[in-house]
Amino acid sequence: MTQESVLSQFEMLLPLAAAWATEQEQKIVRHGVSLSEKEIGDARAIGVHSPDRIRLLRVETIPRPSPPQLKAACDAMDFLTPATRGLTLGRGIFIRSDCWRDRLLIVHELAHVAQYERLGGILPFLRRYLSNA
Repeated sequence: MTQESVLSQFEMLLPLAAAWATEQEQKIVRHGVSLSEKEIGDARAIGVHSPDRIRLLRVETIPRPSPPQLKAACDAMDFLTPATRGLTLGRGIFIRSDCWRDRLLIVHELAHVAQYERLGGILPFLRRYLSNA
């Protein structure tokens, strides 16, 4: 799959991506930890409405989607590579273990939480974010 074919299939792939992201967010919320007091302060400063609902999950590598079409799209867009250090999905944030509690990374990811809130959730965020990738 090429980047051009990903763009041409964007509307078909978007619901699959949103379903995967929602599933991953639920996993993070179930197994993740709350923000520290300092991170809650950072979240509030960025404009996050509900920092107490955010969870961080430490992982060895940031997960990639398993559906073949989404895997191929990630490859074509060079998205979610082994170099990815963090990934925000709604109010859930994956943090790669060697970057755990890295304040600058978490602040960056908290900015994405604020975007999810402002845009109205996972599907509207992905529509905006991925169309600009």
